[in-house]
Amino acid sequence: MSNYMPLEVSFVKGSGCYLTDTKGEQYLDALSGVGVVGLGHCHPDIVAALQTQAEKLFHTSNWYHIQHQETLAKKLCQLANMDAVFFGNSGAEANEAAIKIARLYGHQNNIDNPIILTAKQSFHGRTMATLSATGSPKLQRGFAPLVDKFIHIDFDDIDALKKHQHNRNIVAVMLEPIQGESGIIIPATDYLNKVQNICQTNHWLFILDEVQTGIGRTGKLFAHEYNNITPDILTLAKALGNGVPIGACLAKGKAADLFQPGTHGSTFGGNPLVCKTALAVLEVIEKDNILTHVVEIGNYLSSELNKKLQYSNKVVEIRAKGLMIAIELNQNCAHLLQMALKDNLLINITGRSIRLLPPLIINQTQANVLIDKIVGLVEGL
Repeated sequence: MSNYMPLEVSFVKGSGCYLTDTKGEQYLDALSGVGVVGLGHCHPDIVAALQTQAEKLFHTSNWYHIQHQETLAKKLCQLANMDAVFFGNSGAEANEAAIKIARLYGHQNNIDNPIILTAKQSFHGRTMATLSATGSPKLQRGFAPLVDKFIHIDFDDIDALKKHQHNRNIVAVMLEPIQGESGIIIPATDYLNKVQNICQTNHWLFILDEVQTGIGRTGKLFAHEYNNITPDILTLAKALGNGVPIGACLAKGKAADLFQPGTHGSTFGGNPLVCKTALAVLEVIEKDNILTHVVEIGNYLSSELNKKLQYSNKVVEIRAKGLMIAIELNQNCAHLLQMALKDNLLINITGRSIRLLPPLIINQTQANVLIDKIVGLVEGL
């Protein structure tokens, strides 16, 4: 179906931060498959884990105990200070599970029409429920009637949230710690803390969608660690599998026991192959001290970009947290996608911003190449 508009390139192999196309041309991947291949393409430890598991067992179904799934669940709960995990196959499925938990929570508290507050410009997925939660009329266009009982409020505006405190039908607030798809929108440093306080005061669930920000992207394993908070529900995907499809919905306390046998499920979710791979991802992040590297190389990238673009009259702002970077320009820049491709660089354009999500393993030499290419793109406008 024609729902994608692929660029005129096809890749046949990858290694680290680079992809090679059918003609043998090599490209610097500054997008990581949209934040997915955090440890780079064909990381040897991930390849080894996949190969070893593939020789043993792919799939059994959740009618039986799955050892790697249980090990991964314990590991994630330990790392995130959570109590239980549901495994699906994507970020949308993880968020769908979170929405279902919030509705169960509402009905358990005698709320017949439970409402979830989400943010304008947010992105939570493309299933009907997650699309309805997404705060983008453009993405929702053509799919009405949407799933109701979502209210979209301004992001990073605590007063907008406070206005809904007297609505007894509200059961949860669902946010991204940093809005990724809308251009790396970073809220005030204490915004999430204030949101959590309001949630606790009103007995609402606090749901954090870390599908893009999680698994090291910001320099912490989870972005909310910068705020020293723990949500009631946490969703993960993308970099958790380093290219293998896996999603996880983690819950704590009152939210952790709402799913009971028969309330939710997934045929492929949490199978031995993907869970073994995710375990290898977490092991590499710890073994290779990836989080420290992300902070250091992220600071270097943003500092150098700011330095080299500070006098450009085309740059409005550079926003960065770890290796989530956006260069907002004062004009439409969709054509830069094709220009970057011609320069053997893979990026993303969202609105008027260049979005960069390079692999977490990018080194300084590769960062310098990226910086020079980005500066060249901006100066060539």
